[in-house]
Amino acid sequence: MKSAVAIFTLSSSLSSVLAASYSRSENIVGAGFYNAFKFEAISDLTHGRLDSRVNYVDKVTAQSQNLTFATRDTFILRADSKTVISDSSSVGRNSVRIRSNNAYTTVQDVFRFDIVHRPQGCGWETNEATWPAGGGVDIIEGVNDHGPNQITLHTNPGCTMSNRVQTGTTLLTDCDVNIAGNSGCGVNVGTPPSFGPTSLPLAVDGMYAIERTPAFISVWFWPRAAGNVPADVRAGGAAVNTGNWRGVPAANFSNTNCNMNQFFSAHNIIINLTFCGDWAEPNFSTCPTTCSAVS
Repeated sequence: MKSAVAIFTLSSSLSSVLAASYSRSENIVGAGFYNAFKFEAISDLTHGRLDSRVNYVDKVTAQSQNLTFATRDTFILRADSKTVISDSSSVGRNSVRIRSNNAYTTVQDVFRFDIVHRPQGCGWETNEATWPAGGGVDIIEGVNDHGPNQITLHTNPGCTMSNRVQTGTTLLTDCDVNIAGNSGCGVNVGTPPSFGPTSLPLAVDGMYAIERTPAFISVWFWPRAAGNVPADVRAGGAAVNTGNWRGVPAANFSNTNCNMNQFFSAHNIIINLTFCGDWAEPNFSTCPTTCSAVS
């Protein structure tokens, strides 16, 4: 994964219900990720280690094995693609999971993710907030070669979504982690292609933005070559104004039946590359065999 992250905080006196202007408070690019994030050599929370298929490594190991490196304007994360893992192995394939040092608690924030290349193939990639305590937002999530991208909220019981305006397709409306096997209230981002081999190019090159307020959580996606990328997003400057963004979000979660302040607390940014696990294991129809066999 090659990416950059910019965080913007509210810089206007507009009501949180309205689009607003935001000033950049952080800009994480290239080697700056090493100062802004920590590598987590922990057990896989998606149960990818159940069959010993993933082994998260620390920063030193990741750098020594070329699983991460950075240039002036690019940050790379990837999993080991060379080691042969036998069924009897007690250690899975080396991979990476990083968490932002900062937890973001500002009343209103916008996060801009500029992604040049994303992994493709059999596995499970996520870019998420802390889950499920304090709520979680899966901004970029997909498994194997299955598209499209899925944007999902995960909460404690009591948060549901009503009809709302968005370009994505609603999957479930109850965000409770105890419902439907922890599926959450997801939205498929089907147009334009946003995940898997049908994306443009094969591993999506584009930008995501998430706006979080007490009234709503909205997520946008723009392929880099698209003509509707907002000028302030494409420029990567010091401010953005969501009121000037044309169209509607890919996913829009309102507070109509979900008190955002109650269900969502401070969030860290997590970038994670795993194999198999609860979701990826049964979804292997576009892979040559089972997830475990190819991981």
